[in-house]
Amino acid sequence: MKKLLLSGVALFALQTVANANCPAVTVAEMNGVAAGKYPQQFELSEFEGAANCKMEFSANPDIEKFNGMIQGNPALPSLAERLPEEPLVVAPYDSVGKYGGTLDALSNATEAGTSDFMSTRHVNLVRYSDDLQTIVPNVAKGWQWNGDFTELTFFLRKGHKWSDGQPFTSADVKFWYDNLALDPKVFEKPKDYVLVGGERMQIETPDETTVVFKLPAPKPGLLAHFATHYGQGFQAKHFLGQFHPAVNPDADKRAQELGFADGYDAIKAYYGNSDWMDTATPMLNHPDTVAKLPLAAAPTLESHIVIKETTEGRHFVANPYFFMVDTTGQQLPYINEMDEIFANDQQVRLLKLVNGEADYKTQSLQLSDAPLLLENQEKGGYTIQLKPKIAMHAISFNVTSADEEKRAIFGDLGFRKAMSVAINREELNQVAYFGEGTIQQYTGFSPVPDFVDEKWKTFATEYDPDGAKAALDGLGVVDKDGDGFRDLPSGKPLVLNLQFATQGIAGQVVELIGQYWSNVGIKTAVKEITPDEYRSAQSSNQLDVGLWEKGQPLGIILANNELWVPPFENYFAHRTGMLWAEWVDSNGDKGVEPPEYVKELIADINAFQSAEAGSDAFKALGEKLVANMTGNLLFIGTAITPDPIYHRNALKNFPEFKTASYEYYRTYPYRGPQWYFDE
Repeated sequence: MKKLLLSGVALFALQTVANANCPAVTVAEMNGVAAGKYPQQFELSEFEGAANCKMEFSANPDIEKFNGMIQGNPALPSLAERLPEEPLVVAPYDSVGKYGGTLDALSNATEAGTSDFMSTRHVNLVRYSDDLQTIVPNVAKGWQWNGDFTELTFFLRKGHKWSDGQPFTSADVKFWYDNLALDPKVFEKPKDYVLVGGERMQIETPDETTVVFKLPAPKPGLLAHFATHYGQGFQAKHFLGQFHPAVNPDADKRAQELGFADGYDAIKAYYGNSDWMDTATPMLNHPDTVAKLPLAAAPTLESHIVIKETTEGRHFVANPYFFMVDTTGQQLPYINEMDEIFANDQQVRLLKLVNGEADYKTQSLQLSDAPLLLENQEKGGYTIQLKPKIAMHAISFNVTSADEEKRAIFGDLGFRKAMSVAINREELNQVAYFGEGTIQQYTGFSPVPDFVDEKWKTFATEYDPDGAKAALDGLGVVDKDGDGFRDLPSGKPLVLNLQFATQGIAGQVVELIGQYWSNVGIKTAVKEITPDEYRSAQSSNQLDVGLWEKGQPLGIILANNELWVPPFENYFAHRTGMLWAEWVDSNGDKGVEPPEYVKELIADINAFQSAEAGSDAFKALGEKLVANMTGNLLFIGTAITPDPIYHRNALKNFPEFKTASYEYYRTYPYRGPQWYFDE
């Protein structure tokens, strides 16, 4: 007891010294310290120079306990040995925080809807500041482009360590790229963001803290990718590499000793077989053998690491090697633990939020939930921010439906246009969006850049039910059996199954759209399903109609072509034309050949990403992309609307968000590691 008391006194003294040596600079009160090169953060030497102080560091008094909860972690060395030589110094928003507490979160389920919670602990090489315009250092302490955007160099932090205490170096970036991102046994098909115009990059590592991405053509948006994407540009070579045959000749033997089929089976158990970072760990994949595994979860650079996982949720503790400190030298994160509950039912989630049983939430909250949440703010001890979204609720028709007669109808632009003008967007806005929306057609870009002709924002958004009926008559989609609903030209009934998940679109919006289409004679059947069920049906080409949010800002599109190449987004989002995608991926050997305008989209987005930003060629390509995408109504827009952002009032240093959006990766710009509890 005396030893513990003394260590506590020593720690208090250390914190007092830290506070005395460097001022408690916050965004709200800079205490005479000039802002650094980047907003709200400093490199250590930069801060010490600006504040005329020598920083001394202090740690969470419970960090040894948390380290003991991380399977496989050795005893903790001193804090000086755990931090990089130059940690990232973070200025808290309102006040220097205090250690403690557990962040309670609600997610839909692993993979189905965890980006919200994951973003609170997320790190990548860089990030966007909360102005959503300025890219700032994060894991990397800096970067440099060459003159023509064909070479991007990142500079890492000397002495940075993984959560198990092993060094993080440039080799971990190269391992991620060469041995995971481009390995067909890990990813069947490389993601677009790891390619440039379909070609791979080359990664060079001249030393442990320097990584050079050499591109086969310009791609200035690559930096923004690392600022917004959940897929991290590094993985722990020292751990995952033991299971990779290119790194360890005995990889299969090592994996089999631990109960895996082979090395790749082990990699997938820890890393998954997608770039989504929240795939289940061996705690779920190998629950019977996890006790003998070297680690229950792969090492991380994030603020917290998972230590427990079940089908009902997960539990995380603070990473004892996290690379950030506040301006008084306290190692972040302030929050000790994180607890995540999986709740797929929207009404269950809403009840928990109203009762103040979560600390933060925005994913799956729709504008239609706002009245209930706003009404109970005071009683529940929480605050709701209503902030604009980047993406909009959008609709697509399955242009490669397995039903060939439906495929022919859905693939007809006249049908898609009729279904667009059959929607009463003014009423939809008033009823479902409380008049808060701005009616707009889907253009691919959100917000719509200045180089795009304004006409595309309103293309086929007018309410014209009579015109819709006439167009459907002209296509032979008429009522042939006298039941009051239109049939396919063959006489077979035409029923549109409107399956949706509340993570992607509000039920009231779907019901209204179904009613508008019924009003012009198209029979619909509305059914709510889980996000996993929706994605499974979409991936297997079984949906009639796609119903999900869609849209990305220019900065992301410059790095990722997914909105413009079949199936027009990733597994987690809004897709159509699955058989077109199969044709593209197989170079025409399988699937269904897409129309010419789709082939033009593919060529034009690759050229657009390499064009000089702001040039005439850049603007012309951007305009052509929108004309092809919007003019062909592959996706039908509704309105740009706000969504709720929920946080409990006891959670401090929680700022005003600019958007309720996934596209800038949720809370990543708003610096979750400096959140703390005051209760």
